[in-house]
Amino acid sequence: MLCIDDLSELDLHYAPVEYLVREAAQQWERDEAMALRRAVFCIEQGIFARDDRDATDDRAQLLVAMSCNGGMPEQVVGTVRIHRGEAGGKAGEWWGSRLAVHPAFRSQGHLGVTLIRLAVSRANALGCTAFFAQVQMQNVPLFRKIGWRLLEEITVHGRPHARMQADLDWYPPCHDPVSGFVTRAKVMA
Repeated sequence: MLCIDDLSELDLHYAPVEYLVREAAQQWERDEAMALRRAVFCIEQGIFARDDRDATDDRAQLLVAMSCNGGMPEQVVGTVRIHRGEAGGKAGEWWGSRLAVHPAFRSQGHLGVTLIRLAVSRANALGCTAFFAQVQMQNVPLFRKIGWRLLEEITVHGRPHARMQADLDWYPPCHDPVSGFVTRAKVMA
């Protein structure tokens, strides 16, 4: 299990060859996802003082990317949450938020892209007609490559973000989020 309280001191003794990206199904997956979010958004980025949890967590579905050892999930290395829009919002409106990938795994297996793909595909299966996210500006080019369009530039928690919308045609519905997707690690040449 990774010690994610100190993101700078990770020494990988092996590199996983595959990752399972799915809806969090067990308590340890949820616990590690929340610890990863704290490490990324509180410690690494300093956006929140102690914890990034909010009321949205009470109604969100939590998705996780897990490294696998011998085909079995071993540790959470990425996460994102999906949720319906705010009360009084448009029916069918869904949001993705709190996308986080452990720094040691950001260049492995397209984890951020696979988390985004499952997030939008899962919402699409649940009747989503529009999917949005508030994306940190440095990530806008990635989102554009995978079928998102920039709607407006905004400020969130004092930092520049873009409100973006997914093109749902890029994301066929995923009706089995617990099985999710498997992605392979990048081959290093």
